[in-house]
Amino acid sequence: MAKTNAGRFFEDYRLGEVIRHAVPRTVGSGERALYHALYPARHALHSSDTFARACGLPASPLDDLAAFHVVFGKTVPDISLNAVANLGYAEGRWLRPVWPGDTLRAESEVIGLKQNSNGKSGVVWVRTRGFNQHGEGVLSYVRWVMVRKRDPEAPAPEANVPELKPALAAADLDVPEGLDFSGYDFDLAGEPHRASDYRVGEQIDHVDGVTVEQAEHMIATRLWQNTAKVHFDATFRPDGQRLIYGGHVISMARALSFNGLANAQMIVGLNGGAHANPCFAGQTIKAWSEVLDIADTAAPNVAAMRLRLVATSGGAPFRLRDDDGKYLPEVLLDLDYWALVPC
Repeated sequence: MAKTNAGRFFEDYRLGEVIRHAVPRTVGSGERALYHALYPARHALHSSDTFARACGLPASPLDDLAAFHVVFGKTVPDISLNAVANLGYAEGRWLRPVWPGDTLRAESEVIGLKQNSNGKSGVVWVRTRGFNQHGEGVLSYVRWVMVRKRDPEAPAPEANVPELKPALAAADLDVPEGLDFSGYDFDLAGEPHRASDYRVGEQIDHVDGVTVEQAEHMIATRLWQNTAKVHFDATFRPDGQRLIYGGHVISMARALSFNGLANAQMIVGLNGGAHANPCFAGQTIKAWSEVLDIADTAAPNVAAMRLRLVATSGGAPFRLRDDDGKYLPEVLLDLDYWALVPC
């Protein structure tokens, strides 16, 4: 009996099955330190216990995307070990903060299957949920991934494509209990801009750029226990290149967005996202944002801002698609998310 695991292929998934992922992971201040070493992350709420307490929280929570990466990494051996590409995200909700000392686990439900016309691969849709040690949900999101078939002659399952919300409404968002921006310190946060200082349709060039290095990408992939072969095995792709984990690009772009969006403190919703083009070591990531919506929340002096975050490997900002509607080759990431901002 084989003891090793080659990962699931497209024909191994069944609609409606729930997969409990190994291995639970206890996170601590070390994850925060490594996250801030890998990315130029400096949003104050995730950097300072004192700042977080002044905003009504008991301490500084782990960065929202660090929590996402940990949960995502748990799913890789069961969902995307044999993936061709991670295609998109929808209906992402951060349900409660993750604190140092929490233990996270994950499970995924298969909610959609569709074989590709070439018969060699198919798309799998899963809804993944992350839980803490108390069984409380901390994160939920849908993603879809293209997965190879083990046997191209294996019969295709009946196509079932789930209906997903194009975007979460502000009322769908979960604001952390106790969050209060009434005494928000704009000097310590780094910028004076409130939600009311932005307008829908405004575009922000985040100016800065970071060249991706092979070493830091490999550290990140291992940190999140992401075992997808395309990220760490140089023999897996015909071109001999290791594909940069898409979450690495997300975190890099989010960190770069501090310059112009320093007060977009917490990510609470993920409406959609596309890894438009692959990223490889040696490319320089730059970012720009567009304000899509601004809404009130029930929390004191806390607004929700819907933002499009675009990461690029070059070219002028604010260019996304060509005349045919296709992503430009320099566009790496197109992400639509909700963040909490002081009023």
